[in-house]
Amino acid sequence: MFRIRRIFDDVLPADQRALKQVSAMLRSQFALLDSQKIDRIPESLRLPLQYGVRSILYVAEDHRSTVHGLALLDHEADLNFCYLDYLASDKKLAGRGLGGALFDRVRSEALKLGVSGIFFECLPDDPQLCRDPNILKQNRARLKFYESYGARPIINTAYETPIRPDSDNPPYLVFDDLAQGSVLAKEYVKKVIARILGRKYKDVCTPEYVQMVLDSVRDNPVKLRPPRYTASAATEKRHLASAIDLAKIALVVTDQHEIHHVKSRGYVESPVRIRSIYQALEFTGIFDLVPPLSFADSWITAVHDRAYVHYFKRVSKIIGGDVPIYPYVFPIRNRTRPPLELPMRAGYYCMDTFTPISSHAYAAARRGVDCALTAVHAILSGRQVAYALVRPPGHHAEKGFFGGFCYFNNAAIAANYLSQFGKVAILDIDYHHGNGQQDIFNNRADVLTISLHGHPSFAYPYFSGFADERGEGEGRGFNFNYPLPETIVVADYLHALRTALTRIRSFGANYLVVCLGLDTAKGDPTGTWNFTGRDFSAIGMEIGNLKMPSLIVQEGGYNNRSIGSNAREFFQGLLSGQRR
Repeated sequence: MFRIRRIFDDVLPADQRALKQVSAMLRSQFALLDSQKIDRIPESLRLPLQYGVRSILYVAEDHRSTVHGLALLDHEADLNFCYLDYLASDKKLAGRGLGGALFDRVRSEALKLGVSGIFFECLPDDPQLCRDPNILKQNRARLKFYESYGARPIINTAYETPIRPDSDNPPYLVFDDLAQGSVLAKEYVKKVIARILGRKYKDVCTPEYVQMVLDSVRDNPVKLRPPRYTASAATEKRHLASAIDLAKIALVVTDQHEIHHVKSRGYVESPVRIRSIYQALEFTGIFDLVPPLSFADSWITAVHDRAYVHYFKRVSKIIGGDVPIYPYVFPIRNRTRPPLELPMRAGYYCMDTFTPISSHAYAAARRGVDCALTAVHAILSGRQVAYALVRPPGHHAEKGFFGGFCYFNNAAIAANYLSQFGKVAILDIDYHHGNGQQDIFNNRADVLTISLHGHPSFAYPYFSGFADERGEGEGRGFNFNYPLPETIVVADYLHALRTALTRIRSFGANYLVVCLGLDTAKGDPTGTWNFTGRDFSAIGMEIGNLKMPSLIVQEGGYNNRSIGSNAREFFQGLLSGQRR
């Protein structure tokens, strides 16, 4: 399993390790490449204006963060084109589709940037230009691969003229119009060639050589070589569809939530919640269903106390039948001596009397974590939005406590995972305070936690969510609560939301995690607000205006008559905000 993610700079340790591997791969596969150019890659990512071009680096990693492939793309904004500088993958993985996946990602990025297309160099498949038959065979295979996407060499120019008369294997200049039907005007192509030769070969190309190549561009429009290896049209469309799919929301639906079905009277956190939402989203055309992957327990224990995780797993196993355990005795005094009886110990780890442990609670909650982390992988692989549609919810689960129907804090686990790759903001828009994230990240400055919720004077969890709770130690100033009145109009809510979003922008977050509570809706049995579908659309649009890679994690929402339509309105608003 590989993920393809973008590296923005060399600030974080995870990116520093990846960049070292990128350097080693380039040195091993491009023996003639200038070492100084390789050494400049981290700086070109961090300080693009210094080099006059924005470099975009993607790496393909396995689950151990070992880099097996890379693609380095330069965006020339003033001339509106991209230049693919390098595309490389582990030779031991040849035929596994890694190069195709990287090229798909590069094409998606170029489409997002709105460029005319991608230019790049490719070694020739003409025996008069390449004398070594083995290299010629490799060159033909590479050009065949690119041609399947519709990318072909520019013809009737002197671009492939060797710099020295005795040299071999001069490159073609290849163009991929991304199936946009781009027309290459002569003067435009001359500017592009001048830019490429000036940047890539400024130390070896004389002014006379550059002028000779420019003077050779006579066709208007400039022509591409006719297809030589493929029929191209059907294949090209297929590849383009693969690239465009990244614009859809990755939808990860938990496949084990129904086993956790507490049938006690009044228990509103039921399986129908997920079914209602999924049925409302299924035919919108804006989602791609992504199957859940499995992740190590270490990502849970990085956020939750090991003793609590161990207890939760053990106690779920010993519960028989359909009768769950409800905590009812709580250790106000001696917390140093938890009860030996596991069912009695529930109150040691719980914060209320209405969150039971069923025989399948652990398995259902554990799979929710897998879904949230699968959605994280979708974000790291280039999706702008991913949605973990999970239950039980998680935002009330603290480091060592469960409650509020929550056992593992899916959003916090996901945010902690993402924090390896950049700064993370968690925005909780559930009706109830996100006490779990606040507790987990209370002493950290790399994850900003924000919650908009009903005031704790009347809303669960009652003992947290006040405006003066701002974090502690290194985390001081990185937690913000917006406790709101028992009745509120959406205009006032949107004002508070915009204030929160301004804080997220000021924080400089690279990733956003949204705890999506739909219990702010009209008629929800756990809330007092009256938001409608139109209101959820407006909320989604405000969040989408951040235009930030966003992971949405399902939390509360218990009015099953409207939960699906409200979710649909939220996501349609979110996409509208991101795309406008």
